[in-house]
Amino acid sequence: MLRVAVVGSGPSGVYTAQSLIQQDPEVLVDVLDRLPCPYGLVRYGVAPDHEKIKSLQQNLRAVLEDERVRFLGGVEVGAGGVPVARLRELYHAVVYCVGAAADRRLGIPGEELPGSWSATEFVSWYSAHPDAVGTGFLTGVRSAVVIGVGNVAVDVTRILARGAAELSPTDMPQAALTALSASGITDIHMVGRRGPSQARFTTKELRELGGLPDTGMIVDEAELALDAAYADPSGLPAAQRRNVEVLRGWTALPRRDARRRIRLRFFLRPVELLAGEGRVGAVRFERTAPDGHGGITGTGRYEEIEAQLVLRSVGYLGVPLEGLPFDPERGTVPHLAGRVLRAGAVAPGEYVAGWIKRGPTGVIGTNRPCAKETVTSLLEDAPALLRKSVPEDVLPLLRAAGAEPVGWDGWLAIERAEAELGASLGRGVVKLPDWEALRAALGPGTSR
Repeated sequence: MLRVAVVGSGPSGVYTAQSLIQQDPEVLVDVLDRLPCPYGLVRYGVAPDHEKIKSLQQNLRAVLEDERVRFLGGVEVGAGGVPVARLRELYHAVVYCVGAAADRRLGIPGEELPGSWSATEFVSWYSAHPDAVGTGFLTGVRSAVVIGVGNVAVDVTRILARGAAELSPTDMPQAALTALSASGITDIHMVGRRGPSQARFTTKELRELGGLPDTGMIVDEAELALDAAYADPSGLPAAQRRNVEVLRGWTALPRRDARRRIRLRFFLRPVELLAGEGRVGAVRFERTAPDGHGGITGTGRYEEIEAQLVLRSVGYLGVPLEGLPFDPERGTVPHLAGRVLRAGAVAPGEYVAGWIKRGPTGVIGTNRPCAKETVTSLLEDAPALLRKSVPEDVLPLLRAAGAEPVGWDGWLAIERAEAELGASLGRGVVKLPDWEALRAALGPGTSR
């Protein structure tokens, strides 16, 4: 019987487990995660007001509740946890689905000023990730700048503009809800280096900004017109053409008198964060222009935008996992159809799927074919892998390696605690905000 460990319980990890049990009727899969909660970025990355996407948790849940799949939270792999080499000894095969946990930086002066954060840090705070740092994101903020024009940038822009009435029904932690409800932000600038035809957001996400209560969308048509495709978008792919059409509609109906204003800016490249009153006070941008080859060039003209909060959303990066090879240029583990490569040769029994395999590209559904490719490789290798003897019961061996495995019953205890917390606050389910609350919810007898 093939025994496989999948490291990571986000979409790529769960789709890997699903593909394994669908293709091999006898395989047993342990899905390991360093957190006691499953679902990865579906729980801790999808915006709380996106209930339809968050409902994917039910599909992932069905896989994790299969009798041939076991969820083991609280298992750190690599530095400070179970060594990669030891994990490899405990299973016939290990599939690493650890995502891309770091953010790309701007690499400009002032980036370390108070009030300058990555979008991921902000998302972790309002999603109640137990590793979230910082709580004073919104203190004293009148104007915010979001650097980037992808879906994450749209998410954080939308959350900054939301009111209590829209956020209260979500599972947002109470402290974040209180802070956002009391926010004094009036202007949110979402800024891209290139033009509207090259923006990475989807039309659905973009349109949501225009439907926010008491929020005006302001787009400068002269700025959009710097993009040659703006005048005639007919040659663009359908998604980009729809984006341009939405933006064109907003130029005709600006709402400058709304309680909050979202200003979409294009062809501006950040060059410096400027200090003001002990924190970031403004962002200095250089006007860019198309270079005729799909890129941009600086024009030598500059402008400053006031901001007491700056969120950079310019992409993710994979990080090395101690004991695995790593390509720092790509931010991925070298592989051949999902098989890990060590010094150019296939490493028997080691595999990757998801962002650590292909880089931070695609949507949640992209992980399905990615996982299937890896599982196909693994099952082709199964006859050789099964020659190795592995232990029947890995739990005491994981504990001996320093892990404190939290089973599915532990996760169910957390779910109950979050439902009880929400009921006490007159809301629906509300996420537990930190490690202390999660551990308290586990209680005796669930961490096993």
